[in-house]
Parts: sequence; C-alpha cells; structure tokens
Amino acid sequence: MQIYNSHSESETENIACRLAELIKRGDIIALFGDLGAGKTAFTRGLVRYYLPELRVSSPTFALVNQYDYIYHFDMYRIASEDDLLSIGFYDYLDKNNIIIIEWFENIQAFFDEQTVDINILSLGENSREIIFKRII
Repeated sequence: MQIYNSHSESETENIACRLAELIKRGDIIALFGDLGAGKTAFTRGLVRYYLPELRVSSPTFALVNQYDYIYHFDMYRIASEDDLLSIGFYDYLDKNNIIIIEWFENIQAFFDEQTVDINILSLGENSREIIFKRII
C-alpha cells in the first residue's frame, strides 16, 4: 500500500501519472471516493501517461468512455448485475485493455476479478489522500 497527499487537481493528475508506471494492460483499476473527490482527475493522469494527446472527460452520462485500449467506466447509476449485463460490461474485460472504474463500490458485489484499488479521500477543499493498493 502506498499513500500520497495532493493539494490540487493538477497534483492529483501528476500523482496518477506517476502511478501509471505500476499499471499494465489487463489491470482493472477500482476507484473509490466521494462525489468530487477527484476520481476523474486521477483518471486524466493515468490516461495522460499512456496517451498524452487524449482529452479525458467524465463518463457520467455515457457510462463508458474509450481511449484507445483504456476503458473508463462510471458506475454511479449501476445498482445490479442486470445493469452491468445490459451495458455489456463483461465484454470489456480483456487482458489487452486497462479498465478504470469509478464508483467501484456499486459493483463490487458482482465482481470477482483482481483489482488495483485507489481510494481518494477528501481532506478539505483541495487536499486529498490517495491510497494505492494492488490486490493480489
């Protein structure tokens, strides 16, 4: 487990960009954190490491955004395994992809794959604690 402190959105992105060196194709990134904690900012940093020319946005209404071989999911509105099946979620689980899942806690009960867990805790208006843990 590794713990990082961020004091701005850009610092959160930079921490994620550095942590991306520990991520490989086939990894599933489980993002935990309250609304506004910085999950999308963290994702921007991860994607920037692999694909610096791409612009990352929140998949809140689309449910999934694709950035080449990186798939970014927002599971905020997902409440059941039927919801996951209806969006074809399991079809994305390919060892050549990197999967990033915001609001992972909403699907954790339906998921038995190994994940890289990222907890983003808000410590104030701009301060965040980022806890990186690879589950093996």
